[in-house]
Amino acid sequence: MSRRILRLAAALSLALAAQPGLVAATEPSRGPALLPTCRVVTYYGNPLSQRMGILGQLPVNEMLSRLQAEARSWGKADPASTVRPGLELVAAVASDYPGPDGHYCTRMPDELIERVIGWAHRRGWITILDVQVGRSTVRAELQRLLPYLRRPDVHLAIDPEFQMSRGLKPGKRIGSSDAEDVNVAVILLAAVVEKNRLPPKLLLVHRFTDDMLRRRQKVRLDPRVQVVVVMDGFGPPQAKRNIYRREITREPVEYAGIKLFYKNDKPMLSPADVLKLEPVPRVIIYQ
Repeated sequence: MSRRILRLAAALSLALAAQPGLVAATEPSRGPALLPTCRVVTYYGNPLSQRMGILGQLPVNEMLSRLQAEARSWGKADPASTVRPGLELVAAVASDYPGPDGHYCTRMPDELIERVIGWAHRRGWITILDVQVGRSTVRAELQRLLPYLRRPDVHLAIDPEFQMSRGLKPGKRIGSSDAEDVNVAVILLAAVVEKNRLPPKLLLVHRFTDDMLRRRQKVRLDPRVQVVVVMDGFGPPQAKRNIYRREITREPVEYAGIKLFYKNDKPMLSPADVLKLEPVPRVIIYQ
């Protein structure tokens, strides 16, 4: 290795160490990053609810077969990208009921989380655990999910729509997250990757209004965590393009994603339509 490369590596290590709350990577992670070479195509929802998304609306084998077909369609639309299917399970569900802890957040049982991870793992797919924190905190909900996030094929999503200020209930108005909430997730995921020598983790952040992600310029970027802001709004094609331009094109963070709704997007954007967006989404979520 040349002296110049050694100097650059040392400078990068020092720069990471100088950022508050971040742990400098001392060894390379095991395995390649998913992005940008892969396109992740997922089904969203919860097996206990038909209202939350396609993941809970069909018999399991039919749902998995349908996702495989969607993945093939993306492979045909963009042969240059490897397609990695996945399941995005809402593992912490916001509720209008406070619950015993007053957090307006229902944590899914371990048995359910393991079941969904198993569906994906047996097929070589990934799982994304989605968190709707209610009046809890990102840190508290992530601590509970750490045993799962230590696995190389399990990733994370946070949904600011359901992160509520004191006195507000989920579902009554749109919630929001601050960059510091995202940074908490970045720091925790980076530590998990570092300690367990894992490939970089995906961190999805759902968004369809300006206020859903405040101070996005302050989101920390770390080579061990790939931050994907997902445009989560539904509607006809032109409305979706407008929201995408406003929330993604004009306010980039790192990578881009989009959610497509089988029931609420009329008509739903095709892979060819989505590939015309700028930046081109690397994560596609079907709900």
